[in-house]
Amino acid sequence: MRLVYIILFFIVGLFMGSFYTVVGSRLPKREDFVKKRSHCDNCGHNLSFLDMIPIISYIFLRGKCRYCHEKISPLSTYMELFSGILYALSFFVFGRSYELFIALGIVSLLIILSVSDISYYIIPDEILIFFTGYFLIVITIKSGVMAALYALLSGIVLFGFMYIIMLLGNFIFKKESLGGGDIKLMFVIGLVLNPFLGIVVIFLASFIALPISLIILWKKRQNLIPFGPFLLIGFTLIYFMQLSMSTIIEFISFF
Repeated sequence: MRLVYIILFFIVGLFMGSFYTVVGSRLPKREDFVKKRSHCDNCGHNLSFLDMIPIISYIFLRGKCRYCHEKISPLSTYMELFSGILYALSFFVFGRSYELFIALGIVSLLIILSVSDISYYIIPDEILIFFTGYFLIVITIKSGVMAALYALLSGIVLFGFMYIIMLLGNFIFKKESLGGGDIKLMFVIGLVLNPFLGIVVIFLASFIALPISLIILWKKRQNLIPFGPFLLIGFTLIYFMQLSMSTIIEFISFF
């Protein structure tokens, strides 16, 4: 029965990933992602249901639009698959629990903001506000009002810490080192993780981002790198691995 649920979560995750990709790609452009029909970015032709079946449509159409035969960006397909895997993993790790709802929220946040930040270097405030409310509601139902207030305090601390990092970066590099969206994102991360784990997320994100940034700099000759996706990857890893302060301290002291 558990396997059935995992498969079901994977399928739901595929379709949700498709929706999240639409949200992440349209919201920064102020396009309606609810009523406006999906269309080909090349020819503008409205897509049918058969054109939008996650992964399967992309494979059968060989990565091309059915109508204009131009190549389709594989970003949506990657995000659909990534979302499906993480939805299934969420149930596998947390089962039927309140933590499952937190995990699904993290996955949703990861997919939407990765699409928007990679595509437009924008982290929409609307998404951050929505998930702030979402996480606070789940935390309040699970642990009570005091836990929600502590979560808010943790978010404020991480917001302040990230803001200080931005000021130091601006001073050292004599230019904008972090976007405002990254700082506000740390507030949302702080709602779920305590300040210590939030700081670990920042270091983990920087560690992951460094080699990728060097590759992009070498290949594309550009130094503008979206940091939001790396923060969210670090956030996801810390939460799904269920790491605690004591576990991380023990790991560090081992070396």
